[in-house]
Amino acid sequence: MKPAPFTYHRARDVEGAVALLAELGEDAKYIAGGQSLVAMMNFRLARPAHLVDLTGLRGELSSIRNESGGLRIGALTTHHQVENAPLGQDFAVLRDTMKWIGHLPIRTRGTVGGSLAHSDATAEWCLLAVLLGAEVVVQGSGGLRRVPAEDLFLGFFTTALEPEEMIIEVVFPRAASHAALTEYAERRGDFAIVAAAVDLDAKRVVLGGVAPVPLRVPEAEAVLANGGTFAECAEAAATAIDPPADGNGSADYRRALTRTLLVRACAEAMQ
Repeated sequence: MKPAPFTYHRARDVEGAVALLAELGEDAKYIAGGQSLVAMMNFRLARPAHLVDLTGLRGELSSIRNESGGLRIGALTTHHQVENAPLGQDFAVLRDTMKWIGHLPIRTRGTVGGSLAHSDATAEWCLLAVLLGAEVVVQGSGGLRRVPAEDLFLGFFTTALEPEEMIIEVVFPRAASHAALTEYAERRGDFAIVAAAVDLDAKRVVLGGVAPVPLRVPEAEAVLANGGTFAECAEAAATAIDPPADGNGSADYRRALTRTLLVRACAEAMQ
């Protein structure tokens, strides 16, 4: 299928892009790599009347900086750039997770900010942001603001962003040297049916594909905090969740995947 008709605009700077989207209203959308939005447009699941292309802002918003306040990644940084970045052990989980995102052509076009703004409950960047307590820096007509990742995702493809707000960067404030993410899909490169992420240092567990948003599981985190085994942690998570049933599998199937994947993620994080 082909997308519905739209008017194309090319942004020259962040302020201009924000002002343009504020003027055009809710029928306008930003587009960066387009790996999520274009697919939805082709299936007529999204029908923006205007697209504001951010490609010209890559020089301004494509960067990876490890500073005293944490790791800062520009919104237009591609997945492939992160995959090849010298992040060291402290943020190795970010680099290692990129292998799960689609295929190489997708990773060379898709962007960090685009993935977060799309708010897919199985998207790797959404899980990582919640897992590591990231803050998302956004700019709108009212200026800059910082949104905790756990407050950003509201539901299926729904975020707390105002219509004209643009993600500028994501800040990971603390190291995560014992963290890992793993997932299962029917075919390599497909969207995950279930994803599991764990940070053993912070005692955080986040699941994808079992709820409308990336889901922290306090019951599983309590097991880790109290010195329980990885199997006990995984069982606590599988018992606590209420996953959906759809064409990709039943609720019980997703619970079984949760048990397997969470044990695997914990073991990888130990390494």
